[in-house]
Amino acid sequence: MQTMSLPHDHGQTMERELQRMPSVENFQTLADIFKQLGDGSRLRIFWLLCHCEECVMNLSAMVNMSSPAVSHHLKQLKAAGLIVNRREGKEVYYSAAKTEQAQLLHHMIEHLAEIACPSEQNSYRDRV
Repeated sequence: MQTMSLPHDHGQTMERELQRMPSVENFQTLADIFKQLGDGSRLRIFWLLCHCEECVMNLSAMVNMSSPAVSHHLKQLKAAGLIVNRREGKEVYYSAAKTEQAQLLHHMIEHLAEIACPSEQNSYRDRV
C-alpha cells in the first residue's frame, strides 16, 4: 500500500496502521460472517452446535421452531463456514466447524452474553 497523506494532521502517526489494514474484501468477508450472527435464532442455533452435534428435528425442538425454519438457518450458517454436517444413513447431523473463526465466534458470544446479560448469567450459574 502506498503512503497516504491525510488532510488533517492530528499528531497521530497512522501510516503504519494503514499499511497493516486488511483489504476491503477482507472486511466484507468479516461483515458477511457477522451478518449470519445478526439473527437471534441463528445465533442460538450456532451456540447450541458449538456444544453438541444434532439433527434438524432435535434442534427444532430445542429452539421451538419449525424444521424448515431451522433448516433455513443451518443452510446460511453452513454457507458462512460456521457449521459442518455429516450424514449417517438418512440422518444428517450438524455441529460447529472446527475452524479458528468458529471457535473464536463461540468464545466471543459467550463473553458478550456474560457482559451484556449479567443477571441472566448469574441466575443460570446459581441453578447449576
